[in-house]
Amino acid sequence: MSRDDIDLAELAGAVLSRESAALSALVGSVESSVVAVARQMIDVSGKVVTTGSGTSGIMAERLAHLLSVCGTPAVYLPSMDALHGGMGAITTSDLVIAISKTGQSQELTNLVERLGRRGIHVVALTESPESPFAVAAGSVAALPPTPADADPGDMIAMASTLAVGAWSDAVAVVTMSMRGHTVGDVIDSHPAGGVGVRGHRPGDESAPVVRGA
Repeated sequence: MSRDDIDLAELAGAVLSRESAALSALVGSVESSVVAVARQMIDVSGKVVTTGSGTSGIMAERLAHLLSVCGTPAVYLPSMDALHGGMGAITTSDLVIAISKTGQSQELTNLVERLGRRGIHVVALTESPESPFAVAAGSVAALPPTPADADPGDMIAMASTLAVGAWSDAVAVVTMSMRGHTVGDVIDSHPAGGVGVRGHRPGDESAPVVRGA
């Protein structure tokens, strides 16, 4: 490797180290919020609607997909689309998960306030539980603050995005366990791609995907 390559490899390693540390910080600090939100998802009679803007919106879309795969009906609705009439698809029987790292997104705060006035429960997933966005929500799932150097310039959502993804994964797994969702259930709703191919192999399709320790 050239000297430049070595320097760049060291930079890449520093990024990986910072992001790993940010994820490790979740352990022991977010489990209670994961369980609380999972119980809300189980209890809701309608669907789960996820929303967000920018990178948070991408993670909200990912969460909706994972929940659906894991047995909890969920759809993603971008916050701006919701403000342009899409919020009409959300009813009081639904649960909304809104994601914003800083809680300073004007359009998301506007949306959460309006949904609250309509009697729709919104869970704010954020690192800023005192933000206007979080205050407008029905409940808050707080994530630990991401170190500034783990999100370059404290602006480019990198480690903070991974933290949202890890929290989302935990919620999806916990709700799946609570529902008793099995491999067979996953295959039934996921017949295409590698999952569908594996589904045609002999095996115990009644087994849960995740078992407790």
